[in-house]
Order: sequence, then structure tokens, then C-alpha cells
Amino acid sequence: MVAFPQKGAYSRRVVASPYVMDYSGRFWFPVPPSEVWAAIGQFDQFERRWGWLGELAVDGPGLQTGSVLRGTVDPPVPYRMRVAVELDRCEPERSIDASVSGDLVGDAYLILNQTSDGTVLDVAWSLEMMQLPMRVAARVAYPLLRWGHDRVVEATVSGLRARLVEAPRGR
Repeated sequence: MVAFPQKGAYSRRVVASPYVMDYSGRFWFPVPPSEVWAAIGQFDQFERRWGWLGELAVDGPGLQTGSVLRGTVDPPVPYRMRVAVELDRCEPERSIDASVSGDLVGDAYLILNQTSDGTVLDVAWSLEMMQLPMRVAARVAYPLLRWGHDRVVEATVSGLRARLVEAPRGR
């Protein structure tokens, strides 16, 4: 069960369900929040960096409140999902609160915390699978779906970390 932080529109607890993928994670990056934020905002690079993401389109001014990211998620399980992520609240270099709709529905957040040696990124989401085949799969093979989800998270974090470590400093 994900406990959302006591701030913003998402301070609630989600009831456990076999159709809901709850996740929370904490990741360290060896760069300041400004560099993590800049990398997160490079939407034009997402599909090239992450093979699980396709057909990405951004409605709005980018990494700002009100923008909507639309695309497909193709995890290493036999289901492709169409999703829209609306950025409900963006505080540059600090946090994002988002609503997800489409084949996955729920809430997500991201918080950047500066440390003496970089940035700690806290993320959490609670997403309900809406496709009937995925709901059936969740009933009989939840560990497989969880495995696919976790591989997507690992690929995303390792790709972002590699990009930040390899990027020239002082952009």
C-alpha cells in the first residue's frame, strides 16, 4: 500500500487490490536537483532512452503544471498500455504531482531532495490496471506483472543515472 505524503491533492491511502500496482522507491543521483529536473524535462529524448516507451506526445509547455504526456508503455510482458499523465502540480527542481489515465489509472508523485553529494529522488504511484486482459492476468499471474513493472522502473532509473553521469557538467 502506498502512503502518499501529507501534501498536495494526493494525501490518501489506497486500498489493496490485485488490479492495483502500488510502488514507492528512493534513488540517489550524483548531481544536483537542477540537473535531474533538466533531464526529466527532456521529453524528446525519452523514447530513444527507454525502449518500453512509445508514441510519446506532449500537450502543453513541457515540465509545467497542466501539461499532459501521452504515450504507450510496452513492458516485458505481453501487454501494451496507452496512458496519459497529467502534471497536476510541478514545483521546478522540487516535485511533481500527477494523475494517470487510460489503461492505467491513478496518482503519482516525484520529490527531489538535495543532499550534500547529489539528489535523492522519491517516487510513488498507485495505478489500477484497466484492460480486461491485464486484470485477468493480475488474478492469475500478479508476480509476472510485478516483475515486468519492476524491470521498467529499473531500466528507467539506470538510464537516467547513466545519462546524468555521462552528461557534461554545467549545462
